[in-house]
Amino acid sequence: MDLEIKKEGDFEYVEVGSGPVLMLLHGLFGALSNFQEVIDHFSKKYTVTIPLMPIYTLPIISTNVKNLAKHIEDFIVFKGYEKPILVGNSLGGHVGLIYTSQHPEKVKYLVLTGSSGLYENAFGSTFPRKNDYNYIKEKVGQTFYDPNVATKELVDEVWDLIGDRGKALRSISLAKSAIRSNMAGELPTMHLPVCLIWGKNDTITPPEVAEEFHRELPDSDLFWMDKCGHAPMMEHPKEFNQILDAWLDKRNQASQN
Repeated sequence: MDLEIKKEGDFEYVEVGSGPVLMLLHGLFGALSNFQEVIDHFSKKYTVTIPLMPIYTLPIISTNVKNLAKHIEDFIVFKGYEKPILVGNSLGGHVGLIYTSQHPEKVKYLVLTGSSGLYENAFGSTFPRKNDYNYIKEKVGQTFYDPNVATKELVDEVWDLIGDRGKALRSISLAKSAIRSNMAGELPTMHLPVCLIWGKNDTITPPEVAEEFHRELPDSDLFWMDKCGHAPMMEHPKEFNQILDAWLDKRNQASQN
């Protein structure tokens, strides 16, 4: 499926299908292909939307997770969405957490997969070598259990980021803001249903992060995926879709009773 990026007002987004709104929140490396099979699967009974977050277009001083959450708030108001289901990976999960903590009555469910918001390991312990494509490819591959999942598109995106001073500085600004914006204190106050789908081999937000989310969120379910790293919806999309679909069906049935 070729995805059309729509532009309206201050927003760029993808919107496919019809039905209740399922909003996908991408991470720092937010290629739309990351969610391709999720879109294909869920657009049969949901309006699947992906707002493109202004990660590299905000002023550097304003590039932080709270302003990304404000962008999502403005987008939801602009589109007139009522109680969307938020699905966030990595940084996108963190943005979803902030928005949900500020507007719990406006979110139906929250789904987190490899989400930051508590703590995460950095991309690398040293500044990436700008002129070594193979090094970048290796580092991106470490995001996954199977490094072959790191597509050329994804590696090229990181390669472009490292070589662009403005993008690199915004990435650093976002990383620092994510550390400052620790959500541990807010989790016990978030009473909506939360689905946690986590790779057992995630080295960026390791399993103990998922366990802490599960422990502190009042109404959460935790699902593990074997031989899976930081982006379950990319590495094992069919299993991810099955887990999420079954969870949504169960929660929807419970809410109708």
